[in-house]
Amino acid sequence: MSFRKILVANRGEIACRVMRTARDLGYRTVAVYSDADATAPHVAIADEAVRIGPAPAAESYLNIAAILDAARRTGADAVHPGYGFLSENAAFAKACAEAKLVFIGPPAEAIAAMGNKAGAKRRMIAAGVPTVPGYLGDEQDDERLTVEAQALGFPLLVKAVAGGGGRGMRLANSLAELPEALAGARREAKAAFGDATLMLERLIAQGRHIEIQVFADAHGNAVHLGERDCTAQRRRQKVIEEAPSPIVTPAMRDAMGRDAVAATLAVGYRGAGTVEFIVDGELRHYFLEMNTRLQVEHPVTEMITGLDLVEWQLRIAAGETLPLRQEQIRFEGHAIEARLYAEDPYAGFAPQTGTVLHFRPEDALRAGVRFDAGIAEGGKVNPHYDPMLAKLIAHGRDRNDAIRRLIAALEDAPLLGVANNGRFLRDLLDHQRFRAATMHTSLLDEWAAEGETILRQPQPTDADWQLAAALFAGRPGWRSDSVASFDLMLACSEENRKVKVGAGATAIDWTADAHGHLCYTEDGITRHATMHRDGDTLYLARDAAVFVFREASPLPAAGNRNDPAIARAPVAGTVARLEVGTGDTVIAGQTLAVIEAMKMEMRVTAGAAGIVAAVRVLAGAQVEAGAILVELKLEEST
Repeated sequence: MSFRKILVANRGEIACRVMRTARDLGYRTVAVYSDADATAPHVAIADEAVRIGPAPAAESYLNIAAILDAARRTGADAVHPGYGFLSENAAFAKACAEAKLVFIGPPAEAIAAMGNKAGAKRRMIAAGVPTVPGYLGDEQDDERLTVEAQALGFPLLVKAVAGGGGRGMRLANSLAELPEALAGARREAKAAFGDATLMLERLIAQGRHIEIQVFADAHGNAVHLGERDCTAQRRRQKVIEEAPSPIVTPAMRDAMGRDAVAATLAVGYRGAGTVEFIVDGELRHYFLEMNTRLQVEHPVTEMITGLDLVEWQLRIAAGETLPLRQEQIRFEGHAIEARLYAEDPYAGFAPQTGTVLHFRPEDALRAGVRFDAGIAEGGKVNPHYDPMLAKLIAHGRDRNDAIRRLIAALEDAPLLGVANNGRFLRDLLDHQRFRAATMHTSLLDEWAAEGETILRQPQPTDADWQLAAALFAGRPGWRSDSVASFDLMLACSEENRKVKVGAGATAIDWTADAHGHLCYTEDGITRHATMHRDGDTLYLARDAAVFVFREASPLPAAGNRNDPAIARAPVAGTVARLEVGTGDTVIAGQTLAVIEAMKMEMRVTAGAAGIVAAVRVLAGAQVEAGAILVELKLEEST
């Protein structure tokens, strides 16, 4: 099972992460890329790179034939799948084996066994591992699923049996919500995993999501590397992860670790895997699923164990035994990871696209801080892939140490040019519920429904407006006794404001270097911020918040973006489906179309009641943010 050159069948930060360890161990690396990623960081750091297709994942990163051909052409003799895409695809693992390539992951049989969530639960029940009550049957018609749902009781989860990452999962709080939950989960599962089979699972109310990192070799050995707490989630997708869990006792860790190792041995596993549990209010744990791959959040385990999990993967794939026995594994300190997403948490976490104008994670590096990034300045964020841009990880002596270091890192390394969740992450880490470790898996969704303060967009202060005006004026050191003065009309956060610069204005001295580091003095206090000027747009970042200022035109804007008669695409993406046709009568709030971007579906609804006057797009079309989808003729009363 020896190998010398590894093809990484992935993109972004995980491809970069795997290549770093592979290079440290003396392996050569091959990157694959789509047309959208031709200049991406993972392509630049690999020894060789091969184009495998157009931007859509189905035509590139999910194209098994193209990836195997890239391995053949470059002489790669091993494949690392990363996570996502084909990482849990048994057919891909089998195809690699048939092509005489070492698959750096579990056997195809183990992937198949644990990749199907329903089948995996059956195995766990047989192995005596506690599981959440649910329906795992083969009968998939709505009538049978409805009967089973009523027997389980509401609320419950509708889940795709394939895949992971929260895709193909819907919450049904009542019988009335079940039909849409079934349809939505099927549709998303089919698009993401090619398998629309569903299962039902009773919802553990206010549960905590705890997972156990496991490893097994080809010699019958298996160990666990402790737990990770992934409770901070929105829409069933993880936002912040930490290790160890602040609620897990040594006895819980031993019990969950034993169950996780039992699950691993039950399927003849090999390599890295994660056994996920949900923990209820009485601290009882129930098996959810096993992810047969490296996890996004693996760095927190690395930080508290001092181990390189990718190195373990490579050594096990090469036929070596596990580097350590269970009793030799030690845990030290506390680690927390925050996922930096291209999404707007103040607009329903809508995915965002654009060009990264400023991102310098090196500005935040300090003891115990690590960045895993798959994007660089000048890189373009497109709607074809997952919105995660980077991961920030901090390790400290204790949990408070880790929180403090991670907050500072988020403040010191803002990403400008693409709306992201950096400030939200900072505020969440500092929220009393997170600090007190009283989060549960649905809390962020509850906050979104209730309009919690943490999900309200920060607004620029008067000082921010004055500083922005001085920066637009382009001259450091505007003094109140200056001869020249004038007013600037600026716009930020849907507010227009006239700001005086020069005589009579607030005195602001400032300097900025070529890297966007800004130093300014106001009222005798010197502070630091980050700035980037892009034409008539100024990005100003402080305390992890990014304010986008523009010079406002005195002329009225062309067209009304809030016109209820015009339905626009909220983000750049694909028209997954159209719900109406010309001449249809609609009511306010009715779904007109569904846009898919970054593996998420977003409904576009009618702003008012009326008749569909025109449908401007076709199903399957690519659209830009703001593109007109449907035009309505409103009711006269409207």
